Amino acid sequence: MKEALLYKKLPKKGVRCNACSHHCVILPGKRGICNVRKNKDGKLYSLVYGKAVAANIDPIEKKPLYHFLPGTYTYSIATVGCNFRCANCQNWSISQSSQGGYNLTPEKIIQDTLNNHCSSISYTYTEPTIFLEYALETMKLAREKGLKNIWVTNGFMSPQTLKLIIPYLDATNVDLKSFDNSFYKKYCGGQLKPVLENIKELKKNNVWVELTTLIIPGLTNQPNMLKKIAQFIKKELGAETPWHISRFSPEISWKLKNLSATPLETLENAYQIGIKAGLKYVYKGNI
Repeated sequence: MKEALLYKKLPKKGVRCNACSHHCVILPGKRGICNVRKNKDGKLYSLVYGKAVAANIDPIEKKPLYHFLPGTYTYSIATVGCNFRCANCQNWSISQSSQGGYNLTPEKIIQDTLNNHCSSISYTYTEPTIFLEYALETMKLAREKGLKNIWVTNGFMSPQTLKLIIPYLDATNVDLKSFDNSFYKKYCGGQLKPVLENIKELKKNNVWVELTTLIIPGLTNQPNMLKKIAQFIKKELGAETPWHISRFSPEISWKLKNLSATPLETLENAYQIGIKAGLKYVYKGNI
């Protein structure tokens, strides 16, 4: 365990976690929504510091990032836990778990990255916000060695977390899951507004941003909603910002196995919406 960076002590040994936009109030002996940050006798601890559940070498395009260090490999790490409960999650076996992992120090991550000739480290698979302390220490060491840092994130981190990581963050792919707050509440356990604000703040601070939207039949395939996302990208981030529209596959989802896979025609329609909105780079994924 490692004491958390961002929390406030409350009366009766309660704490308020400020790592993400849930700002969980956690009583002694209890955990936050992410299930990996625990109040122990009035202090908040990360239960996953130095405990990787996955460490792989990936093409950077798999993140997906198409316009940042293209053709290179990235060392990808994750711990268990997530601050969302996305019904469509494909990594639910680790994101919705609170146990598991093996010892992997930040120093070892840097060495493995260099030994495998990777140009960057990606904090991915689950949500890096919930292993902030682990990620941040690794990011600082990576910067010293000339390695780039990438977050693949749901974008629901707190402003305090964003302030800590931006000096060391080079690129990010943010899942913009919908432009409908009710979808975020019902299917993700989150909210839309903090995600949009964080995306704008990342762009403002010269972090390279690419966005991904999973096109789920009946849930996130509405033309008007997709048009709003495309317009948001064009207005707030710029036409050069890549937008990845990905095909949904029910067999690997957590709770939406009764739905159908996204028809290719639907992806093509979404692609055309992005192009007509003035976006320069729209990519169809998972096909």
